[in-house]
Amino acid sequence: MGYRVAVVGATGNVGREMFNILEELNFPVDKIHAIASRKSIGIEVSFGDRILKCEDLAQFDFSTVDLVLMSAGGAVSKEWSEKIGRAGAIVIDNSSAWRMDPDVPLIVPEVNPDAIEGFAKKNIIANPNCTTAGLLVALKPLHDAAKIKRIVVSTYQSVSGTGKEAMDELWDQTKGVFVLGPSEPKKYPKQIAFNVIPQCDSFLEDGSGDTKEERKIADETHKMLDPDIKVSATCVRVPVFVGHGEAVNIEFHSALDEDEARDILREAPGLMVVDKREDGGYVTPKEAQGEFPVFVSRIRNDPTLEHGLSIWVVSDNLRKGAALNAVQIAELLHERGLIKQRAIA
Repeated sequence: MGYRVAVVGATGNVGREMFNILEELNFPVDKIHAIASRKSIGIEVSFGDRILKCEDLAQFDFSTVDLVLMSAGGAVSKEWSEKIGRAGAIVIDNSSAWRMDPDVPLIVPEVNPDAIEGFAKKNIIANPNCTTAGLLVALKPLHDAAKIKRIVVSTYQSVSGTGKEAMDELWDQTKGVFVLGPSEPKKYPKQIAFNVIPQCDSFLEDGSGDTKEERKIADETHKMLDPDIKVSATCVRVPVFVGHGEAVNIEFHSALDEDEARDILREAPGLMVVDKREDGGYVTPKEAQGEFPVFVSRIRNDPTLEHGLSIWVVSDNLRKGAALNAVQIAELLHERGLIKQRAIA
């Protein structure tokens, strides 16, 4: 007997990927609904060999489902997630709306699975930021081994993290350079084609100079891994369609050399180490696209620190950074018997 599942934001990049991963992981689904805004009613999405027509979010009865995968943005989640939770369904939310709420667990199953037990206060579980998810899968086993004191991370984030319109903008600008002439940026403050933009999300108004994306990495690392880790992040948008890269410098409280780190990471869940010290002996966002694992390459000692390492981390931001992690949270709920199937009158 499977669960009754609804995907809210079914027509977006992450929503469509959620359907794919539910199918690929053979998650026990009895009935599934594609939910979107009124303007998307009737649009078709695929789930395995089935075609689903989108239903109206405002008219849908959430008391008829057990589990809701929410990927419709923070404003929609703020308006709907608590209502859905009160109706009895568990909401796994992909936006930033609930991540720092003390009554909502923020979960990466390889990092802090036991925190999931606290979801019942609001019936909401938060999915972390796409950059934080991949980063912490790599940091968790190293932190367990030697305790991390400080990280400095520079991200190389693909345009799919901003949505379909941003992907279209990169495509149109790329064509424009060669064929059509330049086009004005719309989703980004500067041209993204053949360029890099050292700004992901908007700047904070606290005078720090950080963007929201940079602050998310710090806040979510503190909530999920360790509040004492010092975090310095610089987030950069790059002209890549799918896949985020992260250059991470780590300072530990105790000794951990590159060989020990490599062995630890090879044994850790959700990770794949590809670390050959030769041309091409590492993973790039292109190779990570469509894959489940977080990849770690370029593992090496940092001679400028007493206890330091540098690593390169890559993951598919639409998968582990969003849809895959959400479905893995659903799997964790299922494995622990936490999804209560309700009788429908």
